[in-house]
Amino acid sequence: MLLAIDIGNTNIVLGLFEERDLVHHWRIGTRRDGTPDEYGILLKSLFDVAGKSRSVVTGVVIASVVPPLQPVFEEMAPSFFQVNPVVVGPGIRTGMPILYDNPREVGADRIVNAVAAYETYGGPAIVVDFGTATTFDAISARGEYLGGVIAPGIGISAEALFERAAKLPRVDIVHPKGVIGKNTVASMQAGLFYGHLGLVDEIVRRMVKEMERDPVVIGTGGLAHLILAESETVQQIDPLLSLKGLQILYDRNR
Repeated sequence: MLLAIDIGNTNIVLGLFEERDLVHHWRIGTRRDGTPDEYGILLKSLFDVAGKSRSVVTGVVIASVVPPLQPVFEEMAPSFFQVNPVVVGPGIRTGMPILYDNPREVGADRIVNAVAAYETYGGPAIVVDFGTATTFDAISARGEYLGGVIAPGIGISAEALFERAAKLPRVDIVHPKGVIGKNTVASMQAGLFYGHLGLVDEIVRRMVKEMERDPVVIGTGGLAHLILAESETVQQIDPLLSLKGLQILYDRNR
């Protein structure tokens, strides 16, 4: 079985594949100071709850946008699963031309999403990923990575309001009952939700104008289900797109 590990700034998403079928998946908080032993013990606990032995893992694939954690997981894989991992990064075979000025600047998470989107939905396509940052990635009809957009994530926006405005509280990110809030919390939640919804739809519309023909637009990431339920531009929601991409890249590089 294949263990896929997508290391993000806020969460780490893990998936266990049997052939191409995702049979288990987990989402845990990212701890930059975690050690290989700590993460290994945590993964062992997740396997125990799922009724799986570590010995079933025959391959590990890792994508990381948190540089301090990449070597942690590279060390953890052979220590706890007795396999050397495939790591998404410069030199890996993606099967997708990267039409960026400097291809090495493209985050591993964005490449993984783009590969999965093209293989699953075809092209042209746009992927909107709701992570710590909200990223938009464009893929051509020929399967080329064209580039994209990076915007502050809704969580970053919420924290910025709390930290920089003395009288504003920290609020949960929820789907508000309406736009016009009747108190401070409701007003902030409306601004965060509808402000980010507007950001997404406007950026997607402008990206579509620059593409050769209308793309399929896929939303992914932890908060995709919340925001994209009211989006006028996103057509598909695939919260585990990154895990699918990791499985595809593992097959291309093992």
